Amino acid sequence: MTAPSTPAAGIPVAEAAGPAAPPSRPPAVERAVAGYLDHLAVERGLAPNTLAAYRRDLSRYLGHLTTRGIDDVAAVREADVSDFLAAIRTGDDGGSPLSATSAARTVVAVRGFHKFLLLEGATPDDPAGRVQPPQTPKRLPKAISVADVERLLGATSTETVAGRRDRALLEVLYGCGARISEAVGLAADDIDPVAGLVRLHGKGSKQRVVPLGSYALAAVEAYRVRSRPMLAARGRGLPVLFLNARGGPLSRQSAWAVLATAADRAGLTGRVSPHTLRHSFATHLLEGGADVRVVQELLGHASVATTQVYTRVTADTLREVYAASHPRALR
Repeated sequence: MTAPSTPAAGIPVAEAAGPAAPPSRPPAVERAVAGYLDHLAVERGLAPNTLAAYRRDLSRYLGHLTTRGIDDVAAVREADVSDFLAAIRTGDDGGSPLSATSAARTVVAVRGFHKFLLLEGATPDDPAGRVQPPQTPKRLPKAISVADVERLLGATSTETVAGRRDRALLEVLYGCGARISEAVGLAADDIDPVAGLVRLHGKGSKQRVVPLGSYALAAVEAYRVRSRPMLAARGRGLPVLFLNARGGPLSRQSAWAVLATAADRAGLTGRVSPHTLRHSFATHLLEGGADVRVVQELLGHASVATTQVYTRVTADTLREVYAASHPRALR
């Protein structure tokens, strides 16, 4: 008869046969942040880049709370949030010091997080409600003149496959004030040449339909007929409008390079970005007499306050014209 086996020396029987310890749950504050990020992604539909920025900012905030021994959102006080703002400006929390603009963005993320918790009933109050983001300087959008825009657009050859694509891309960016991500994200059927309209897929999965001028429509049509089929034959027949040399989607980086090359050929000094064309689109509309709320809709701004910064540009232009033209302008 075989003798029953015995546990190894020094290991109690109960421990040898007992179940493994369950994994520890993350602190309540981490679970709350994860829940808020899920809310932003699913219910508010934030764009991936915006969501990534929220995640970075709230991760730094979590680190700040951890160093203070706070693992429950209900334990956060206004002083904790205020001290976090001071720490990210100086780098005292171990991270890189943030500019006023970056710090303001981070505080907005923290305020949104605590407001969400209050509305969900997870906390009895909002400790971040009275913490104000730092004041950021009002920067006027940089725009180039109509003449410079024409030089820029004319600097791209329309005699090559890639040149017709590049000209169409630049015409679309200026012709409807599209963001670079909106332009490269266009599908071939997002442009209606008969109605003269383009459907743009903006931030937060929002769409808007805006007019596209005759110059842009002609450039897009020339590209679609004479260049795009050749590019598409090199790839997998993707529905996107702007294709690269291998038939794949044109990336944002490649679109930037198209603009930089055209600006260099046109002899434009200073930094010219895709947003430069967007700013120029808005500025030229307002200088031409367009209503600011119409420009707001064209740009896809959620608030007219965002669009109103362009009115400063036109006010400066009016001031210059007045000073140069009015007989009693000089003092």
